[in-house]
Amino acid sequence: MSYYKHHVFFCLNQRELGERQSCANCGSVAAWEHAKARVKSLKLAGPGGVRINKAGCLERCEEGPVIVIYPEETWYTYIDESDIDEIVDEHLVKGNIVERLKI
Repeated sequence: MSYYKHHVFFCLNQRELGERQSCANCGSVAAWEHAKARVKSLKLAGPGGVRINKAGCLERCEEGPVIVIYPEETWYTYIDESDIDEIVDEHLVKGNIVERLKI
């Protein structure tokens, strides 16, 4: 059994405006903070549960902002906090892939 049931990696890479798109310029830092708080409030955080992680560039910039959830290797994009809540509720709690956000 692994230490965590799920690792959720949020790309927080930031580039200068005018360069290639970056997740931080698309609100990923606020989304990461929201996800951490949401997972803690649902008591999902910690060993045997969920770990919300920071990541550098995940090289899917034009599809971003992006997260990837392991061990399922599921990639998502999102727009706002309601998308993050849906990923938490459906994927992390219920084990269902959120097809509309999957990339």
